[in-house]
Amino acid sequence: MSRQEPPDRGSSTDGQLRSSEVTEGPERAPHRAMFRAMGFDDEDLTSPMVGVANPAADITPCNVHLDDVAGAAVDGVDSGGGMPVEFGTITISDAISMGTEGMKASLVSREVIADSVELVSFGERMDALVTVAGCDKNLPGMMMAAVRTDLPSVFCYGGSIMPGEHEGRDVTIVQVFEGVGAHAEGEMSREELDDLERNACPGAGSCGGMFTANTMAAVSEALGLAPLGSASAPAEHDERYEVAERAGELVVDCIEADRRPSDILTRGAFENAIAVQTAVGGSTNGVLHLLALAAEAGVDLEIEDFDAISRRTPKLADLQPGGSHVMNDLHEIGGVPVVVRRLLEADLVDGDQRTVTGRTVAEELAHLESAGRLPADDDIDADFLYTVAEPKYPEGAIKILQGNLAPDGAVLKATGQDEFHHEGPARVFEDEEAAMAYVQEGRIDSGDVIVIRNEGPRGGPGMREMLGVTAAVVGAGHEDDVALLTDGRFSGGTRGPMVGHVAPEAFVGGPIAALKDGDVVTVDIPDRRLEVDLTDAELEARLAEWSQPEPAYDGGVLAKYGLAFGSAAAGAVTNPGVRGGD
Repeated sequence: MSRQEPPDRGSSTDGQLRSSEVTEGPERAPHRAMFRAMGFDDEDLTSPMVGVANPAADITPCNVHLDDVAGAAVDGVDSGGGMPVEFGTITISDAISMGTEGMKASLVSREVIADSVELVSFGERMDALVTVAGCDKNLPGMMMAAVRTDLPSVFCYGGSIMPGEHEGRDVTIVQVFEGVGAHAEGEMSREELDDLERNACPGAGSCGGMFTANTMAAVSEALGLAPLGSASAPAEHDERYEVAERAGELVVDCIEADRRPSDILTRGAFENAIAVQTAVGGSTNGVLHLLALAAEAGVDLEIEDFDAISRRTPKLADLQPGGSHVMNDLHEIGGVPVVVRRLLEADLVDGDQRTVTGRTVAEELAHLESAGRLPADDDIDADFLYTVAEPKYPEGAIKILQGNLAPDGAVLKATGQDEFHHEGPARVFEDEEAAMAYVQEGRIDSGDVIVIRNEGPRGGPGMREMLGVTAAVVGAGHEDDVALLTDGRFSGGTRGPMVGHVAPEAFVGGPIAALKDGDVVTVDIPDRRLEVDLTDAELEARLAEWSQPEPAYDGGVLAKYGLAFGSAAAGAVTNPGVRGGD
C-alpha cells in the first residue's frame, strides 16, 4: 500500500490524524499488532485511515456485486495514499420484503445502517469514509452516517440493473408487481406472469427505473455528496468500477483539503436536490430521506418546501414508473448532469453550491464537458428528456397535500398530468394485508378511496412501502378512478393517485385515525387538498373516543425503533438530537 504524509486536519488536540490515537506511540504497540495481523505495514500506519462501508449481501441483486464495487474503492484509496479499511453493514431487500410483515424492517434498516457506520468510524478512530450503497435504504443511511460523523466522505452508488425484456419491451420489477394485479383480474395468464417473472431482472443492480435507489443516487449528486456523473453507470459496467475507484482517490483529496459534509450541505444544496428530484420524477421516499438528511445536517427544511420547489421546477425526464425509460437510458446521454445543466441554465438550481470535488456545481459541469464526459446539449437527442422551455409537464412530480386529514402534510408523486380531483367513499383498513385481500378479491369499486392506517413510522412500526397494493390496484385497471391514502410509504415504483406519509399518523392520534367506512374523502392535486367531509367538531369528537392501539411489538428491534421514530413530516428520524414531531 502507498505511503502518504498525514495532513493536518485539526481533528484532534494535537492537530494530527484522528487515527493516530490508535497508530502512534509506544503505548499503541498492541493496537498496531492487531493491524499487522491483517496485513497492514508501517507505510499504512502512517497514512490516513479511510473506512470503506460496504453493505454487500446475497439477499438482493442491488447489493450482490458490492464487494467488487467496494474493492474498486479500496484500490482508489490505496493508490491515492490512504489506508483503506473495509467493513460491512446490513441491508434489507425492499422488493423481496414487499407485501410482507418483513417490510417493517426497511425504514429501520436506514437507521441501523447510519448507526452502524457511525459506530465503526467512531470506535476505530477513522479519518474518512467512502460509503457504498445499493438497495433503497442503503443510500440515505450511508449519507446520514457521513453527515453525523462529519468526516471527509465520498458517497458511491452501486449502480442500477439493466432492464429485462418481455414480449419485445423493456420491463422492470414494477411490471411484475403490476402483473400480479392483472393476473388476479384475469387480464394476464399464469404463463405470461411466469415469463415476465423470469425475464424482468437480468442481473445485479438496483431497480432500473427512477425508483427510490436511483432517485437517491441522483440526489447524492445534486447535494454534492457524490461527484456529478457518478450515479447513472449500470451496476455491471466497467464504468461503475471506475466511478468507485475515483471515489477512493477523491476521499484522500478530501482529507488533505479538510473538506467535509458540513462544508457542502447548505440550504442551497438541499434546494438543488429537491429540484433534481422533481425534474426527474423521483420517488416520494426522496422527501422522507431529504428531510432526514437535513435534520441530521442542521439545515432548516420543511415538507412545504418540496411543494414550492416542485411548482417552479418542470418535469424534464420521462422515466419509469410514469414513463417507459430507465436509468441506463439517461446514462447513455450523459446522466444526471444533463438534467442539472438544463436546470442551471434556467436558473432553477444554484451553480455556486460546493461539491465533494471542491468545485462548484457550475465548475463541475464545465469540468465534465472539458473532459469529454458530458456531451453538448445540442448533441443530445432523446425522446424521453425534455427542455425547460418545452417540458414534459410544467411542474415537477412531487406534490404536498394538506387539509383536515393531513394537517402536517402528505406526499404524492404525480406520474401524469396533475389535474386529478377525486371524491369517493373511504374503505378503511387497519393494515396492508387487509387492503391487499380486498383488492385481490375483486371487491374494489370505481370511485373508492382505500385508506390504510396504523402503518406509520411508529404505528407500523417502520412505515412499510406498499408497492404490492398500489401495483395491484393499477394492475386491476383502477389507476385513474381509485385513490389510496396511508400513513405508510410507497415504493418509488408506485404510480397513480396514491397519497402517503399522511401526518400526523394514526398511531399518535392523527385525523386519519378518525376515518370510518363511507366517509367522503377528497384528493385534490391542483388545490393540494386531502380532506374528509367532516367538520372540525366531528373529527374532534371521534378522536376523543379514540384510544391508541397496543404497539405491534413489545420487544426486539422493531419495538426499540418504533419508540424512537419521529414524524414522517420531519423525516421519520430516530436520532434524539435532531428528531422532530411525534
